[in-house]
Amino acid sequence: MLIKTLINDYKTKFDKYYFGLLKANLSTSILSKAMIYASLSGGKRIRPFLIYQAAKIAKTKRSQYLRLAASIESIHSYSLIHDDLPSMDNDDFRRGKLSTHKKFDEATAILAGDALHDFAFEILSNEKTNKDPNIRIKLVNYLSRSLGHQGLAAGQSLDLLYENKKNNFENIINMYRLKTGLLFEFCFSSPFILNNQKKEIIDFYKKYGLLFGMLFQIVDDLIDENKSFKLIGKTPGKDRKQGKSTLLDLLGIEKVSLFCENEVNKFIKKNPYHFKKHSILKDLLFFNLSRIK
Repeated sequence: MLIKTLINDYKTKFDKYYFGLLKANLSTSILSKAMIYASLSGGKRIRPFLIYQAAKIAKTKRSQYLRLAASIESIHSYSLIHDDLPSMDNDDFRRGKLSTHKKFDEATAILAGDALHDFAFEILSNEKTNKDPNIRIKLVNYLSRSLGHQGLAAGQSLDLLYENKKNNFENIINMYRLKTGLLFEFCFSSPFILNNQKKEIIDFYKKYGLLFGMLFQIVDDLIDENKSFKLIGKTPGKDRKQGKSTLLDLLGIEKVSLFCENEVNKFIKKNPYHFKKHSILKDLLFFNLSRIK
């Protein structure tokens, strides 16, 4: 079955679970409505799908990996709310609908993002995610580091700092690692942490997730440049208009595409055992690259 079909099938199942979790925990306040609007506005659910695939390999319980997925999707939704704000990337649309600050107002959007961020940790730290408090602390600490001054927030800061400035390959790659790569690293390795698996196994899936996330950001830059509003659900061509520092702008489309393919092939060659044992790993990486087509 094609990866895209698998993603769509899982999205339906995840959305049903996630909506139920949000409704069970939130109220009828304006803040709660904004949180639900931002979370259930039609995302592809790539991150929950990756957690699901990793959880199948790790043999993680469904009740546990769904909570991981809900936590991460709450983080993703928070980051998109804040990313769209006028002081950040300033976009009126997200996933084909009005951005949260346009549907409600800017203050409500900021607070909804804050509240979704906190809701993620509320889910993750609950004993329903894992009865062992030490494992929950590991996950909370790991996700915190992936998001704060050593992770997503740092990457977003660099993204804004680098606007309309010439930049080098190393700086752009580091920005990608921080703002996108580390959260994907968490997605693919967290089910193995949840199952308390061996360090070398966890380390491999961290590297795999990081590579997936880096490539995901590079391909997203290509999509922003070449696809329509109908396909991407937000204003196309904004990176170039805002003077964003991207690998695409630095190298051009042919060299960027070649770089991505080379990185995938090198990683597969370096880790034959895992790719031979789990063919889905290779399929996911090449699906990631195919999104530009």
